[in-house]
Amino acid sequence: MLTTTRSVIKDTNNVLTQKRSYIFSTLATTLLGSAIFSKNNQLASKMENGELHYTDPNSALNKKLFGSKPPFQRRPKDYPDHIPLYNYEKILMFLGSSIGSFFHPEQNKYIVALGESTAITPVLKRLQRQMLSDPIGRQILRERPRMTSTSLDLDHLRSLPDNTIGKSYITWLDKEGVSPDTRVQVRYIDNDELAYIYQRYRECHDFYHAITGLPIIIEGEISVKVFEYMNIGIPMSGLGALFAPLRLKPSQRQRLREVYYPWAIKNGLFSKPLINVYWEKILEEDVNEFREKMGIEQPPDLRNMRKEYFAMKKLEKQIKSQQ
Repeated sequence: MLTTTRSVIKDTNNVLTQKRSYIFSTLATTLLGSAIFSKNNQLASKMENGELHYTDPNSALNKKLFGSKPPFQRRPKDYPDHIPLYNYEKILMFLGSSIGSFFHPEQNKYIVALGESTAITPVLKRLQRQMLSDPIGRQILRERPRMTSTSLDLDHLRSLPDNTIGKSYITWLDKEGVSPDTRVQVRYIDNDELAYIYQRYRECHDFYHAITGLPIIIEGEISVKVFEYMNIGIPMSGLGALFAPLRLKPSQRQRLREVYYPWAIKNGLFSKPLINVYWEKILEEDVNEFREKMGIEQPPDLRNMRKEYFAMKKLEKQIKSQQ
């Protein structure tokens, strides 16, 4: 009986000890939490009042390495649609668009990116000097005309005589099923005026097709690119002439080699600068007189040459089948 009483007393003491320990720990936690919460409230109040100044060691290191300008921050735009790129981004865009253009030349996005990634500043500045040295070139840079179906008034062009530049242009557009509104806005070229010069080159491309009569089939595009490169010097045109023929058939390469490359090189080199032509102001002029003034000879009709070639191949097959 005595032993049982002692055991009960001992258990009771243990329970009281645990309760006192719990009460003390709870009280300590409450007091500590209250102190921390109060401290946080004080810090929040100081921060809100602008009284707290915190020095981030990472920010201090970045400032030491890069100055006041944060790393990898793009510089301000040169014009509304401008997207400034770092040099490594331009290189990556060039590599990606080169591969894409070679395997998928029908996709305009690769051609556009390749053109802007290769339109390097020295080339554009040379064109700028060429335009500034010519009164018409200066006028183009001053007025900055844009070529759209509205600004050119395509319905008016259709009403012009057949021998005019404007009628030749609209006839070519209708025949090939293209529009001046398809030319993409330049975005990746730095400097507002240099970007416009490249935009002007891009929008005038269809006029080069129209005055030469070359269609937009692959051989015609390559021929015009060589012609442009020899006259204007845009690098993408030269790259197209260099690598695009690798995907052609032997008969197509033969036509380029024997007929259209010699024509493009000769006429591109010895004709007057096409970048200084204010097309919008000469639409009613005689197209033959314009070619003579510029020193441009029309090449043989490419579509007719292709028809003659296929007709000859068909005849050869018929002769072989009869033997």
